[in-house]
Amino acid sequence: MSEIPMPPVVSSFETLTLERPAPHVLLVTLDRQEARNALNTRMGLDLMTLFEQFQVTAGDTRAIVLTGRGDKAFCAGGDLKERRSMSDETWTVQHKIFERMSRAIHASPLPVIAAVNGAAYGGGCEIAAACDFIYAAASARFALTEVTLGIMPGIGGTQHVARAIGARRAKELLLTGTPFGAEEGERWGLVNRVCADDALVSEALATAGRIAANAPIAVRQIKQSVSRGLDMSVWDGLAFEIEAYNRMVPTEDRHEGVNAFNEKRPPQFKGR
Repeated sequence: MSEIPMPPVVSSFETLTLERPAPHVLLVTLDRQEARNALNTRMGLDLMTLFEQFQVTAGDTRAIVLTGRGDKAFCAGGDLKERRSMSDETWTVQHKIFERMSRAIHASPLPVIAAVNGAAYGGGCEIAAACDFIYAAASARFALTEVTLGIMPGIGGTQHVARAIGARRAKELLLTGTPFGAEEGERWGLVNRVCADDALVSEALATAGRIAANAPIAVRQIKQSVSRGLDMSVWDGLAFEIEAYNRMVPTEDRHEGVNAFNEKRPPQFKGR
């Protein structure tokens, strides 16, 4: 049987910077600092391409940290300068790119940690909320301001945020467009950890490194079990969980984990 040809891996992007700060960890930086890392069409395409690649092959990547360039903004939302002269048709086409981008982040088989280093407004808040969890700098600010522009969140804001903080709080924020800080976000359940500004990325990378040191198959199955199970009844979720669990029983990593524990050494997981 002939091998299936793999699509080429794209590793260079106009609006993103990719770094490998630790084994199996990918640091992705939104890199339009001059525009407060606002989401334009090119960034939407870049993020879409990057995260859709992981559906086919992750290479040696096991965990991802997503942050913004500079200390002012994670992502200030959609680039309204680019959008100002758009026709309705062009706006719609661009938004389809943003929809696909957001779903690619949410559907990533690899854990994605948002390291929110500043303002995460509109689409920026939605990108962060699409990640598996959020670390935020103490100075970070969040807002879903679309209603003040005559529109509404359209790349997951009404869904991911409501699932994180509850329907009543989400409705208040979505209907008023009121900004809130990192500590409020943590108290409400949107933010996992508030970090000192200068320690944000290092703390997020430390957590990503800890995840990446664990068995890759187990990590992926846990992520899928939680994400999909929350949309099921508890009985269906339990059934899904045990099917995911049984996939790990015959793996090399399961044997390696048990052997390493008994031999009092760190495990060397291979993702097999």
